[in-house]
Amino acid sequence: MYVYQRLRDTREDSDKKQEDIAEVLNITRQQYQLYESGKREMPMHHFVTLAKYYNVSLDYLAGLIDKPKRLR
Repeated sequence: MYVYQRLRDTREDSDKKQEDIAEVLNITRQQYQLYESGKREMPMHHFVTLAKYYNVSLDYLAGLIDKPKRLR
């Protein structure tokens, strides 16, 4: 699974809009849309922020594992 697809799926599973996640990352919705569509690479610090926000491991967000591991 591609990272951008995992970002989208995780957001949708949480019933969040792109605007909501952009606010968490302190960026514009358009910037986040570029990350989620795979048109721009998202910086690692945003991945860390989202892992904490969604309470999932980075390897899940990266698409390395299919079952989300919760953070402790």
